[in-house]
Amino acid sequence: MKTYIQTFFILLLLVGCKTKQSNETKSDNLSDSITSFSVTESPEWESVFYRNSGWFGGDGIFAVNLDGKEDFEQKDPNIMLWFGDTMYGNIVNNVLQPDFTMTHNSFAITNKNTPDSNAITFYADYRDNNKPKTILIPNSPDTGEGEYYWMGDGFVNQAKNNDLYIFGYRIKNVSNEAFGFKEMGNNLVVIPSGQKPPFENIRQLDIPFFKGMKIDSVGTFGCAILVNTKEAGVNKGDGYIYIYGIRGMEKAIYVARVNPADIESFDKWTFWNGNAFSTKPSEIKPLITGASNELSVSSLPNGKYIFVYQRGFNGKICFQLADSPVGTFKAPIEIYDPALKFKDNKNIFTYNAKALPVLSKEGELVISYNVNSLKFFEEDLKKDPHLYRPRFITLKYTLK
Repeated sequence: MKTYIQTFFILLLLVGCKTKQSNETKSDNLSDSITSFSVTESPEWESVFYRNSGWFGGDGIFAVNLDGKEDFEQKDPNIMLWFGDTMYGNIVNNVLQPDFTMTHNSFAITNKNTPDSNAITFYADYRDNNKPKTILIPNSPDTGEGEYYWMGDGFVNQAKNNDLYIFGYRIKNVSNEAFGFKEMGNNLVVIPSGQKPPFENIRQLDIPFFKGMKIDSVGTFGCAILVNTKEAGVNKGDGYIYIYGIRGMEKAIYVARVNPADIESFDKWTFWNGNAFSTKPSEIKPLITGASNELSVSSLPNGKYIFVYQRGFNGKICFQLADSPVGTFKAPIEIYDPALKFKDNKNIFTYNAKALPVLSKEGELVISYNVNSLKFFEEDLKKDPHLYRPRFITLKYTLK
């Protein structure tokens, strides 16, 4: 939690302006893909994560169908979700009890793609004296002492026995000073099909492309994944996995792609250079800038693609439409300003909005965003122990 807050504080200084809220339906000057849309808040989904015992808070929410299907409205969903820094404990009469703890990640499974608190089960690693512990801990060849994961996006690989592949960022605290942490490397975690948390026999691979280089200058992979295959439900899919990355304070988004069966063969990855896919990661060119550390790229039924992200931390949620997974991109359209909900507390910030298609119906996208505070442990956790949990809006759209 400390490292998240430190990072966000820097970014708030750079991008934290607020503007007037606007949720009305728009129907003009959109694009050749979407003719109109509307945005509503989704209290039903928020209630699923409003909990008083066990798991009661987390950020970085990601979700996949464990059968590898990513199209809308699965009839028999089996959905895995995972979170970043996670809070466990008990809340009585809106007061957090003193035995709470934090883990660096957690998981959940639900058999509903509609909001249902009774359908979801949350998981930590309880194998040590029945106390919740972090599930995924870095253990790759390049991992150093004291490193832990910030979690990225992932996908179920139908070409690899439906194993779950999740991207992770290895982080280390290097001092007790403000901003005293460092990103050490980028990993790919492989979880065998059919397992429930806390998992057995997982594999962890070091992503080699930027090894030994400064992360701020070259970036990392895993901020979003697009499974652009017919097997996943993309009718016009080209068969590739698109792996999006982010670089620097400008929040530049770039992309690599690979066939699903070759995901672990890093020499078979190729990288978008602005005109074509190159075998050289040094030739990467950004697709867009000014995005967020987590985002989503989703296929639409008409063959177009929608990028959903937040304009920096505490910024507006917006989307961009694209002709392909690499563009051409239409102008950004701002749809919601989550900061307005928390404008009375200057310490609270919102971040990392993304769409969750496996929780969505046809013609809409459920979009999550996260909430945190610069004075989380000192003040706001005590004032509102339910503060640190995913929030949701729903984007409904009409296709042309």
